[in-house]
Amino acid sequence: MAGYRSWVFFLTVGAVSLFGADAEIKVTIPVGKLFTYELLRETFQNDFEPLSKLYAGRLYDDPMVFKCNRQNFPDLPEWLRFTQRHPYDNGFLYGTPISPGKSIIEIYAINKRSYEAARHILVIKATAEKMLPYQAEFFIKLREIEKVLPPSVQDEIKQDLQKLWKTEALEIVNITNALDRGGRVPLPLAGHFEGVYVKVGSEQYFSDCLLRVMTAEHQKQCATGAKVKVPGGCNFCNIPSNCITWCKTELIDLTKQELAPPAPTMGSGILEDGGDFDPPESPPSRDFFPDYIVTVIVPLILAIVLCLLLAYIMFGRREGVTKRNAKTNQIQLYHHHTIHGNSDELRNMAAERGAPPPLSTLPMFNSRTGDRAPPLQSDSPTIPLIMQAFSSTVARGNSLLGRNLRQTQALGRWCLTGPVGGVMNSGNNSHNKDNGMEKNRFTWFNFQKTPYICCTAHCCSSTFHPVC
Repeated sequence: MAGYRSWVFFLTVGAVSLFGADAEIKVTIPVGKLFTYELLRETFQNDFEPLSKLYAGRLYDDPMVFKCNRQNFPDLPEWLRFTQRHPYDNGFLYGTPISPGKSIIEIYAINKRSYEAARHILVIKATAEKMLPYQAEFFIKLREIEKVLPPSVQDEIKQDLQKLWKTEALEIVNITNALDRGGRVPLPLAGHFEGVYVKVGSEQYFSDCLLRVMTAEHQKQCATGAKVKVPGGCNFCNIPSNCITWCKTELIDLTKQELAPPAPTMGSGILEDGGDFDPPESPPSRDFFPDYIVTVIVPLILAIVLCLLLAYIMFGRREGVTKRNAKTNQIQLYHHHTIHGNSDELRNMAAERGAPPPLSTLPMFNSRTGDRAPPLQSDSPTIPLIMQAFSSTVARGNSLLGRNLRQTQALGRWCLTGPVGGVMNSGNNSHNKDNGMEKNRFTWFNFQKTPYICCTAHCCSSTFHPVC
């Protein structure tokens, strides 16, 4: 019989674990009273490990995260709030119902160690009850919402307020986090708290200490921002963290509240006869010409002025090609034209396959030996770019030089022109310098004005004739 009972127990526990039976908790609260429900981690820990404590002797303390929502809805009811500071802390559901009704709350606990989930059902039934006529709201600066919701802390605050109100018939109506009322998030330092608002109510009228809050002198001190002194004989907080802020104390007398205006009466839906319709007179005529000038003519004039100014800058201030070339250095200008000529030559070569080789690749003539050398092709940084740019001019000059040399050799004497005043080479087929005859000199003209000019002429020792 004992073995049969053990098997039944094991089957029951296994069915509960397998099918996930949900625990349902029912609570009944009156309207206008504070409701708090603490989600204990130990309760859900037993759901995750039901047999570990009984048989294995292990007791886990896993971190848990709670998720609460109204059944078939994504959020909680508007009067109910939930808070949990840390996965190792218990969670709290708190709030004050404002109307009678029934709310079904689904509570999910997620185990952060094993990632298991447990589900509980909380059924809250709010019953109608008379509201407390005299209520007061206090701000406690040195408290946080998680530290105030436990019943023991609520009792401590309630005892201090009972002494202040001078009555024991006092009930806590609501507790609100200061952040939900527009408060600022405190610094994460010791001694900084969020603060909470505690509202209490009673059937008895306010005490003299509470009525001092309504005096003009007290309100004037709070408006100026000066430090408000506690009224004499009204400091009843035994614990410093439960002391209230007097400037944020508010008294609410529900007996003096104005009644809501009556609802409008429904008529028949037919307008009463009010006579014939009298349409309004036509408005006076208006001259729109000034508006047209401001909105159209003035912007158009500004646009024309800007266009004229831009045209003057773009065309009237330009110096022109002739003036620009006159100011440019001749060697730089010749280099520029040579680059353009070489670019056109390469473009023409790319257009047809059988094009002749460019002039810059023709062999160069050596004036000393009469040999033709390959053109200068080097990427060395010591060779200036201008020499490569003028290679085509040099080739054309060398061809002219060779033709003139052949013509002058037949006459018996020749000379070449090089740099002004510089003797490069001289030759004479039938005379020498001893017989007093003319000397042949090889001279180059000024490089900047006449680059690579080669000439043949009869040159004497006293005069120079650059004939090309």
